[in-house]
Amino acid sequence: MGESDARRTVEAVWRMEAGRVVAGIAALVRDVGQAEELAQDALVAALEQWPRDGVPANPGAWLTTVGKRRAVDMLRRRQTQQRTLAELGRDLDGQATPDLDAALDEHIEDDLLRLIFVACHPILSPIARAALTLRLLGGLTTGEIARAFLTTEPTVGQRITRAKQTLASAKIPFEVPGPAEAAERLDSVLEVVYLIFNEGYSATAGDDWMRPALCQEALRLARLLQGLMPDEPEVHGLAALLEIQASRTRARTAPNGTPILLNDQDRSRWDQLLIRRGLAALDRARTGHPGPYTLQAEIAACHARARTPEETDWARIAALYAELARLVPSPVVELNRAVAVAQADGPAAGLELARELESEPALAGYHLLPSVVGDLLFKLGRHAEARAEFERAASLTGNARERALLLDRAAACGS
Repeated sequence: MGESDARRTVEAVWRMEAGRVVAGIAALVRDVGQAEELAQDALVAALEQWPRDGVPANPGAWLTTVGKRRAVDMLRRRQTQQRTLAELGRDLDGQATPDLDAALDEHIEDDLLRLIFVACHPILSPIARAALTLRLLGGLTTGEIARAFLTTEPTVGQRITRAKQTLASAKIPFEVPGPAEAAERLDSVLEVVYLIFNEGYSATAGDDWMRPALCQEALRLARLLQGLMPDEPEVHGLAALLEIQASRTRARTAPNGTPILLNDQDRSRWDQLLIRRGLAALDRARTGHPGPYTLQAEIAACHARARTPEETDWARIAALYAELARLVPSPVVELNRAVAVAQADGPAAGLELARELESEPALAGYHLLPSVVGDLLFKLGRHAEARAEFERAASLTGNARERALLLDRAAACGS
C-alpha cells in the first residue's frame, strides 16, 4: 500500500473510530481534553507506521490500544511522582492505585456512552456541545466543523477549547448519570444530535440549502445511541425521525442546487431503505409514551407512506402537531400546525392560525412565518399581499438558495 493510500485509510478509520478511541482513553485519565490529546498521539503513530508496516487487521483496536498504553505510561509516571512526594503507594486522593493493565481491557461501549453524556453536558451551550461532539465522536477536524457551521476555524477551536476547560473546571465525572439526572442529560444528548442534523438538512446560512455530511454524522450518532441505549424509546424516536427525513435528500434539490419543496419532489427518488429503517425505529419508539421526537417521526412517517402528495393524511398530521404543541409548547410547532390545518381544512383556516403568530416575539425574525403566510395568501388569490410576504421572508433568511427561491415565488405573484 502506498503512502497516500495508507493516509486515506488512516483518515477513514479515524472518522469511524475516533469516539471509541477517545472514550477508552478518557475512562483511564478521566479528562476529555487529555484523552483527545492522547488519541491524537495514536493517530500520529498510525500515520507514521501504517504506510511502512501496513494497515493492521483491526485498525480501530490498534488505535485504541496505542492510545491507552500511552495513557497508562502517563499515569504510571504520575503515580511515581506522587509516591516520591508522599512516600506512599497511593495517589493524591488517598485512593488505592488502579490496576492499569486491567484497564486496557475495559468494555469500550460503556466508555463510549460515558463520553457521549460528557460531551453533551447541559453545562455547555448547544453550539459548544455540537462542536465538541463532532470533534470527539465524529472525528471531524476543526476546519471541517467550521465549514459545516459556516464560521471560522479559530472560532470553532476556541469553542472546543473552552468547552473542554469548562468540563474540567466543573469536575464533570466521566460517567453515565444516575437516574435522577438521566432524563435531563438524555434530552441534552438528543438535542445535540437533532441540532447537527437540522443544520445539515436546512442550512441557516451560506450558498447551499443542505450540508449532507452533517446529516450523515447525525444519523451515525443516532444509530450509535440506538445500540448503546436500546431501552430508551425517544432514542429510537429521534433515529426514526432522522432516517425518514434523510430519505428525501436526493429529491430536495435540483441538479443546480435549487431547493425543491416537499409537494414538488419526485418521490421515486426517496430512499426506501432509509424509510424502512425509520419505520422500524418508530415501531421500537412506540413502546413508551410518545415524546417530541417520536411525535415528529410519526409526522414524517405520514409523508413517507404517501405515494403522492394527495394521499398525505393531513388531518392526522394536524392532530399530531396539536399533540406536539401540548407536549412542548412552541410557536414554531404552531406554525407547522397552521400549514397542516391549511392542507386539511383549506388555506383560509391555516392563514387564520398563522396570522395569530405574527405577534410572537420569538418569530419576529423567523423567515418561515412570512413564507407560510405568503403561500396561503397566494392560494387564496391575494397575490399582491403574497408578494410582499415572500419578499419579507427573502430579506430575513441567511441562506442564498432559499432567498432565491422566495424571490422567485414573489415574482410569480406578479406586480
